[in-house]
Amino acid sequence: MNNIWIGIKRFFKNKNTVTIIALIASLAILYFAYEMRIKAETAPVNVPYAENSIGPRTYITEDMVSIKKVPGGVVNTEVILNRSEIIGKYVNKDAVVPQNGLFYRSAVVKWDEISDAIYSDIPDGHTIVYLAVNQNTTYGNSIYPGNYIDLYYHGYLNGKRTIGKFIESIKVLGVTDSSGNNVFETNTNPKSPRYLIFSVDEEYHLLLKWAIYTEGEDAIFPVPRNASYSENPKPTAIVNAQIEEFIKSRVHNYGLEENNEKISG
Repeated sequence: MNNIWIGIKRFFKNKNTVTIIALIASLAILYFAYEMRIKAETAPVNVPYAENSIGPRTYITEDMVSIKKVPGGVVNTEVILNRSEIIGKYVNKDAVVPQNGLFYRSAVVKWDEISDAIYSDIPDGHTIVYLAVNQNTTYGNSIYPGNYIDLYYHGYLNGKRTIGKFIESIKVLGVTDSSGNNVFETNTNPKSPRYLIFSVDEEYHLLLKWAIYTEGEDAIFPVPRNASYSENPKPTAIVNAQIEEFIKSRVHNYGLEENNEKISG
């Protein structure tokens, strides 16, 4: 028995033996660590994703977010894993969530985090417009920040009541109530809308003001389009020269051309 014990002690005192054992142990540790890492990266994880592309400042509703499985390796601490942290918030002002894309924390924010910067990227020469709306003209509160809309004219053209598209492809910057609060602050019971906020070239701004001044608050109203209209917006443009010229003629008749500063604010 003593001879066996002595042999074992000699075996472990041999430098070559210790080196071999250490090498085998190191290889075993590396192998198991690698296996665990592979399993962690390939194990499927449930994550929320965007059903369709969601543009900047867009309010995120429940139908915009679905769940899919992805390999764990593509998920990091910036990826949001819980739908409740997404629904009822907004896409950041300088972010886009692509179709089938994951939601990252830098791209999903509360309205308060972007509302102060709502006018920060208004193009030079543009003027902010607050267009009066209500529940009906916003199609039951279905126009959201980030959507592109058309503006229609409703009034009298050469003595006949007329409704027609006037300006197309205008980006909505905000929707507020009569107190200036965002109507989509919560996902349930949204507030009653009072103003759509957008910006247009100063020439268009004056035309809109003139139309409202001569025909009343209902002379200009928004019409929403489908998702692809907002995803691939055209340049903002007047599409009905007849309405444009009629509004200008009404301004002349009212004697406003030389005093447009009174109605341009």
